[in-house]
Amino acid sequence: MVHNVTLIPGDGIGPEVSEATIRVLEASGARFHWEIVYAGAEALEKFGAVLPEATLASIRKNRVAIKGPVTTPIGAGFRSVNVALRKKLDLYACLRPCKIYPGAPTVFKNVDIVVVRENTEDLYTGIEFEKNKPETARLRQLVAEATGSEVREDSGVSLKVISETASRRIVKFAFEYARANKRKRVTAAHKANIMKFSDGLFLAAAREVAPEYPDIEFEDRIVDNLCMQLVKRPQQFDVLVLPNLYGDLISDLCAGLVGGLGLAPGANLGDDMAIFEATHGSAPKYKGLNKVNPMSMMLSGVMMLRHLDEKEAADRLENAIAAVIAEGKDVTYDMKPNGAESVGTSQVADAVIKKMREAK
Repeated sequence: MVHNVTLIPGDGIGPEVSEATIRVLEASGARFHWEIVYAGAEALEKFGAVLPEATLASIRKNRVAIKGPVTTPIGAGFRSVNVALRKKLDLYACLRPCKIYPGAPTVFKNVDIVVVRENTEDLYTGIEFEKNKPETARLRQLVAEATGSEVREDSGVSLKVISETASRRIVKFAFEYARANKRKRVTAAHKANIMKFSDGLFLAAAREVAPEYPDIEFEDRIVDNLCMQLVKRPQQFDVLVLPNLYGDLISDLCAGLVGGLGLAPGANLGDDMAIFEATHGSAPKYKGLNKVNPMSMMLSGVMMLRHLDEKEAADRLENAIAAVIAEGKDVTYDMKPNGAESVGTSQVADAVIKKMREAK
């Protein structure tokens, strides 16, 4: 079967890690037809829009996309192209597996955590009020009348929006993922001890959903305690489910536990669409240098293969990536201690393809 997949090469280092990823995906045994579209800085230059309608139309048609890191140009009309994609396509779940592969540059062992982040609400809704604007003054007056509390005149305000609908949806997603992947525990993170009507609502929704999954353990953690526990004994955690902002922060923390963003894959999922992506930025200073680690996007490709029900190809590719990491010879500078000799982006792809061929 040939899979029609939308490919967004990205900006900066994006085209390089995308090219390496496409090569290893095509060597995995799965078959693809790539529909190349653009977003970010290159899209603005080519088409006069950072998120062209043709890009959205391609994803809606193919229902599966893989994306390199993109740059949101200053003054482009979006705070973030990534956030805009998630909102416009209702990709409400961000999935970030953080797993240690032997040979990865980390002091930890046996960490295998999946971060499930709500993607559509919280402080990332972009509902903000600028300092000294008339609408901000009206908001300040409303707050004073409704609560008796005063917001300082020189304040900027961002609204933290948490709904029961989105909270239940993301918690159910986390439990369904745990069940499908034979995970044992889901941990909901929050700050409900302080934010009782926003994080409190998220926690209440999680506690209501959990009994529907008696085969999976459930617990909750205050998010600051979770951070401490993660850097002290991360092995105790399995699946984490969090509101948007905490999920953003904790997913990067967990990436650090397993060796860095260069080894952290990601996916943004809705009910009928999925975008798989490198979790790091576009790093324009490294553009064209054949220097950066492509494994974040390659491992996102592994996630995409599993989503497409290409299990054998996914296992073949993941095993090859793991073998290259374990061998420690054909890896990029970020995975080499003390400036030891490393290879470039393209050479990592060569090594992964070689491992797949040797395993046949």
